Amino acid sequence: MENEFRKHLEQRKLSAENVNFAVSAVKNFEEYLEEKGTLFESAELDVLKEYVSLLIEEGKNSMERLVAIARYCNLAGKNEYYVYFASILGARNVLPDIGERLATIVGEETRRKIFQGFELPPLGSPQEDYPRLTQMILDRLEAELTSETCRKILTWNYHRLPAEAFKEKKERFEKADSVDDYLKDEHKRFIDELNRFMKEGRIWYEQEITSEVLEFVRGNQEIGSGVRLGDRIYVTKIPFAPKQYLMEKDPTLKRYYACHCPLARAAIRDGKPKISPIFCYCSGGYTKFGFDVIFGEPVEVELLESVLRGDMRCRFAIKIPRGKMK
Repeated sequence: MENEFRKHLEQRKLSAENVNFAVSAVKNFEEYLEEKGTLFESAELDVLKEYVSLLIEEGKNSMERLVAIARYCNLAGKNEYYVYFASILGARNVLPDIGERLATIVGEETRRKIFQGFELPPLGSPQEDYPRLTQMILDRLEAELTSETCRKILTWNYHRLPAEAFKEKKERFEKADSVDDYLKDEHKRFIDELNRFMKEGRIWYEQEITSEVLEFVRGNQEIGSGVRLGDRIYVTKIPFAPKQYLMEKDPTLKRYYACHCPLARAAIRDGKPKISPIFCYCSGGYTKFGFDVIFGEPVEVELLESVLRGDMRCRFAIKIPRGKMK
């Protein structure tokens, strides 16, 4: 497996030094598992959480080390571990980046006031350590600014998606006979992609794809694409943990499994703290960015349903810009 891992890292254009560090980081983790009397293939998730906590205590919780182990887990098909790493690393910079955008829009003085006392938990900290900070920032935003300004600040590409990632989608849109044809074709492509990941036993982003998940998505074109009604395109987010979401009967846990945001989702499950659903406009910014690229200009997005306000899904409406309907 080491040779396969090295080849994988080399294909990602890592330097020889970084490849050696990544391999060493994985070996250290496997040695820890051996000390615990378990193996990588059979180790439970709690063992990984304990190891990451140990790295934090020892000051070895660098992004390079955590990402190296995450990549190895993904390559080896240790899906539960990989999803955990994605959940604790994926949105770490969102709150600081909100601060930067806040300063750009309303000024540095207001940013300092709202972010006074703000300090991120150590890298690798569990999701449970973030909702308190999220609540603090949102409460101060809503106390200091209008709802319109809050939405403007939050509706942004905080995950830093590159426009180039949507180049092929834009080309397909320009060739399509209509918006409806484009959306229908994109949904079919999405189903085909999920089906491929399911057959290969791979995680699609953080989602485990089962036959039940595939049929769930197949039955709703809003997921992974969109449905046009008038001058709006309606989009529903695929649940963060779709397999668990479909099986869950408890409404609170169902909403927890639906939520993608590691800065807020633990609060849904735990019932506290109370996080304002306006935060879901951050997800709206993520959702709309692809349409910004496709239409060649910023689009308006409206939050329709949100698990933070008690709905069972997150759903948005994208307004088609004037002159872009076809």
